[in-house]
Amino acid sequence: MKDLFAKINAEIETFKTESESLIEKGFKAAGARARKSTLEIEKLLKEFRKVSIEESKK
Repeated sequence: MKDLFAKINAEIETFKTESESLIEKGFKAAGARARKSTLEIEKLLKEFRKVSIEESKK
């Protein structure tokens, strides 16, 4: 669970960095990387929910 949490935080940081590059500097490629990061965050959050539910049943 800790490993999953670390992955989520790392991906959120990636999203923040790429979003800032897009918004502040206008780098269009950063927008694509930010969107890709949101998809990865979504998958990780679904996995976190699944693991969390399993842990609460123990």
